[in-house]
Amino acid sequence: MFQFNPTLEKDSHPIIEDDDLLIRLIDDARFAWVLVVPKVAGLTELHDLDNALFDKTFRVVRRLGRVLKTEFAAEKINTAAIGNMVSQLHVHVVARHKEDAVWPRPVWGAGDMVRLSAPEKTKRIQLIKDGLRLD
Repeated sequence: MFQFNPTLEKDSHPIIEDDDLLIRLIDDARFAWVLVVPKVAGLTELHDLDNALFDKTFRVVRRLGRVLKTEFAAEKINTAAIGNMVSQLHVHVVARHKEDAVWPRPVWGAGDMVRLSAPEKTKRIQLIKDGLRLD
């Protein structure tokens, strides 16, 4: 049975969930940062996804990249499935700006998270939901 990793859950907020995927906003005001998590128990690697779920996951990742690029005026979208700290398969999609807190270095493990205010969290979640619906 699928169980969402407690670290990822603690550090993120739900955006959309369906039978196959969780889409979650990372709780860090420094970056517009979204996770896509396939809901398969024990899954740690992209190559272990079946073809249908791989295709669905990356259709969502691609759409999220477009949404984040547009809605957050990103100069670059970083997309990665690293899993060194949390092995449960999850794909990061992060909007980056040359003026952001850690540019040009990766966001993973860089500095301390700055928690989103309630209004900003609500705004970001709605922008992403609306963008995914329109795409």
